[in-house]
Amino acid sequence: MIPALGHFVLALALAIAAAQAVIGLFGPMLRDRLVLRAAPALAISQFIMLGLAFAALVWSGVVSDFTVRNVAEFSSSTTPLFYRITGTWGNHDGSMLLWCLILSLCGATVGVFGNNIPTSLRARVLGVLGLVSGGFLLFTLAVSDPFRRIWPPPLHGAGVNPILQDPGLAVHPPILYTGYVGFSIAFAFAVAALIEGRVDAAWGRWVRPWTLVSWIFLTCGICFGSLWSYYTLGWGGFWFWDPVENVALLPWLTGTALLHSAIVVEKREALKTWSVLLAIATFSLSLCGTFLVRSGLLNSVHAFAASPNQGLFILVLLALTIGGSLLLFAIRAPVLAATGMFAPVSREGALILNNVFLCIIAAVVFTGTMYPPFVDLAFGMQISVGAPFYDQAVLPMVAPLILAMAVGPMLPWKRGAIGPALVKVWYAAVAALIVFAYYAFQRHFIAALGLAGAVWVMIGALIDIGERVRLFRVPLGQSFARLGTIPRASVGAALGHFGFGVVVLGIAGMTLRVHDVTVLHPGQSVALGGFNWKLDSIVPATGPNYTARKATITVTRHGKLVMVLKPERRYFTAQKVKTVAAAIRTNGVRNMFATFAGEDNSGGGEFRFNVHPFAPEIWLGGFIMALGGAISLSDRRFRIGAPARVKLRKPAGSATV
Repeated sequence: MIPALGHFVLALALAIAAAQAVIGLFGPMLRDRLVLRAAPALAISQFIMLGLAFAALVWSGVVSDFTVRNVAEFSSSTTPLFYRITGTWGNHDGSMLLWCLILSLCGATVGVFGNNIPTSLRARVLGVLGLVSGGFLLFTLAVSDPFRRIWPPPLHGAGVNPILQDPGLAVHPPILYTGYVGFSIAFAFAVAALIEGRVDAAWGRWVRPWTLVSWIFLTCGICFGSLWSYYTLGWGGFWFWDPVENVALLPWLTGTALLHSAIVVEKREALKTWSVLLAIATFSLSLCGTFLVRSGLLNSVHAFAASPNQGLFILVLLALTIGGSLLLFAIRAPVLAATGMFAPVSREGALILNNVFLCIIAAVVFTGTMYPPFVDLAFGMQISVGAPFYDQAVLPMVAPLILAMAVGPMLPWKRGAIGPALVKVWYAAVAALIVFAYYAFQRHFIAALGLAGAVWVMIGALIDIGERVRLFRVPLGQSFARLGTIPRASVGAALGHFGFGVVVLGIAGMTLRVHDVTVLHPGQSVALGGFNWKLDSIVPATGPNYTARKATITVTRHGKLVMVLKPERRYFTAQKVKTVAAAIRTNGVRNMFATFAGEDNSGGGEFRFNVHPFAPEIWLGGFIMALGGAISLSDRRFRIGAPARVKLRKPAGSATV
C-alpha cells in the first residue's frame, strides 16, 4: 500500500512540475497576477508530493518491505536501522529520488523566500526549475523507478554495500546533492535573465545568496566525502584524484568563480555575460557529474552501476538542458552589455584574476577526468590519468591564485595601486619566507612552498580584518568596537580565505607523511616516524552484521605510551565481502593511521602504518570555509535582498509641469 502511494504521488509530482514549467515560462506573457502567483504554489506542492514519495521509500526500507526491488537489493532484515534508512539513497534509483526531492526543495525555497524578486522574474525562475525537475521526474518514473515491485520477495534481502555502512557516508550524499542541485537556482536565474534580456546589480544580489548556500553545502559534501575516503577505504590519503571526486570538484571551482563574479555584477554591473555563462556552466557540470557517475563511463568505487537505458536517458536530458541553455545564451547574450568601468589594478581586477585561474584549473581537471573514457570510447584503449598529471598541471595554476588571494582584498574598488596593497601584507610575506626557509633547509621543497603559501593566505586574511578595524592605528578598544560594524559578508569572505589557507596547510603537510607496509607477529614491532609500533594481539570480534579480526597496536615514543590503535579486518556474511576499518588517532595537528590488511598462516598480520602531519587541517579548513560562507549569508544585505523599483503615485488632481 505505502509503495503504491509513493509511486502515485511521484507521478502526481511530474504533472505538477509540468504545470509549473508551463505557467512559469509562459505566464508572464499574460500579465495576469493570479497566473504568476500560481507558480510558487505549484513549486511548494511539488515539494510536498516528492516529500511524501521519499518518505514512502524510507518507510519501505525501515519495515523491510522486500516486495520493493530497491529495498530487496540494497537492504536486509539484519541491517541496522540507521543503515536501512540511509540505504534509501545509497543506490541509483533511491539517489535519483533524493535528487528530485532536493530539486523541488530549491523551487519551494524560491517560492517561499523570493518575495523580494519581481513577480515575472520569479515566475520564470520557477518555470525553468519546473522544466528541469520534470525532466528528472520523467527519467525516474520511466527507467529508474524506486518503487518497482518484485514477486516473490526474498526472505532477507541482499543488504547494504558494506563500505557504505558508515555514518560519514550516510550524511555525505544528501549534503553533496544539495550543493549540486542548489546551483539549479543560479542556473534558473541565468536562463530567466536571458529570456528577459536584463542583468543588473539587482540580479547579482539575488543570485549571490542562492549560489552561496549551494557552495556551502557542496564544500561540506566534498569534505565529508574526502574524510570518508580517508578513513574507510584505507587509502592513507585524503584525495587521489578519483574521477568521481573530480566531478564534485568541478562545479565547486566554477561555483566559487560565480560567487566572485557576481560581486562585480552587483558593484559595477560588469561581467554580466560572463556571470550568466558561469551560472549555466556550474549547473551543467553538476548534471555532467550525475551522468558520469551513473552511466558506467567512470571506473570508481563511488560510481553507481546503471543500465544503458538509464545512461542514454540522462545523456539526452543533459543535451537538452545544457544545449538549450547555451543556445539561448548565444542568442540573447549580446543584449547584456556591461555598463560599469574599472581599472585593471583594482578589487574588480583581482576578482577577474581569481575567475581566470579557477576556470583554468576546472578546465584541466575536466580534461584529465574525461580523457580516459573518451579514448576508451573512440579507440578502445584503457588508460588512466593519475595524480602526477594533476599535480604538475594544477599546481602551477594554484600558486598565482594563492599569491593573489592575500593582495586582492587590499586593493580598493574601481582603481588602485599594487604598491600600497603589498605594503599592507608585508607581515604575511615575512612569515611565509620564514616558513619556506625552515622547510627548504630540511630539503622538503614542495612542502616548503605549500606551507609558505598557506601562511601567506591565512595571515593575509587576518590582515584584511585588521585593516578594516584599523588595528594598531587606533586604541585597541576602538578596534574591537569597529569589529561589530564590519559587514558580515566581509568577515565571512576573510574567514573563507583563512579556511582555504588551512586546507593548503593540510595538503602541503601531507607531503611530509611517512608510511610503511610490514608483516608483524604478536610481540614484534617496527619503528616509523619517530614512534615504535608494536603488535600486541589479533583477536576475533563481532559486529551487528559482520565478524572481524581485531588487532591491537601499541604506539610508544622513548618508552612512553602514546596511544593504542585497534584496526579491524571485517567480513560481512550477507554480502560475503571483506573490508578494512582503519584505526586513526589525532592530536589536532597530526594523524596516526593504521590499517589491518589481513593475516597469514603463521598468525601474523600485514599492516600499513602512517604518520600524517597537518592532516586534520584539510577537513578543518574546509569546514572553516563553509562557516565563512554561512557568516556571509547572514549579512543583512542578503536577508533583505535588492530593493524593488516602485513607481510613485501622484496625488489626485495634481498638475504636471
